[in-house]
Amino acid sequence: MTPAAHDQVAILAEQREELEAERLRIEKAYCLAVLDHISAKIRAACPEAVYVTFAYYGSRTLDLHGVLGEQPSPLGTCPELWGNREGEEEHPLDHIADQIESDVQTALAPCSSPAWASVRRISAADGNSWLLELPPVDRAARVAELIRGHHPAATAVVVDGRAGGGRVVGVIEEQADGDATVPVARPRLSRACDDALTRLVAQVFLLPPLADRHLMPVPRGFAHPHGSSVSDQVRLMPLPPTA
Repeated sequence: MTPAAHDQVAILAEQREELEAERLRIEKAYCLAVLDHISAKIRAACPEAVYVTFAYYGSRTLDLHGVLGEQPSPLGTCPELWGNREGEEEHPLDHIADQIESDVQTALAPCSSPAWASVRRISAADGNSWLLELPPVDRAARVAELIRGHHPAATAVVVDGRAGGGRVVGVIEEQADGDATVPVARPRLSRACDDALTRLVAQVFLLPPLADRHLMPVPRGFAHPHGSSVSDQVRLMPLPPTA
């Protein structure tokens, strides 16, 4: 192979990797958009809906079981709001059951889909039974609620899209004026809270409308709390007021 041909192969290989990375990013965003779309339809027919239950047999087969509400206590069970069974009293979700099944299947089809981060096996059930938590109606509001459970005075967070898709790496509890350095505290979060925030922040990074609305450049003079370099994947996320 001539030097010119070798250079051309190297250039094309790099372009192919870049295109594949972009394809995967778009595929993940599409999975989330489909899940958001069907979640809105589910909540329009059943406002108390929090989970979808199903049996999963692989990327081409999914059997919808029903829709559940919020777990009333750590030891309680999630109430069934609707079951995908024949012969029961008619429910508004009956009219979109096929669409729920199809869209959940689409959202979970790629192994790399971020929707899988919201899925867990139902340990109390026998066999093939899974629980998908529907995304919050307002992800930024949910992030604010979770953060303020540990940092009540938080006004913004610093998020890093390179870490697990998107992690909270800093908390801002007061705003500085002018060119003064903004104090950034390391987050003090429980493991469950950190996991939930990682899922939500990753989704904000993936969905362009949310990223454009909620992610801003980090403050001047910001130093990454973990000593990492600062790139365009490290952003400031102002928190909306908690209702």
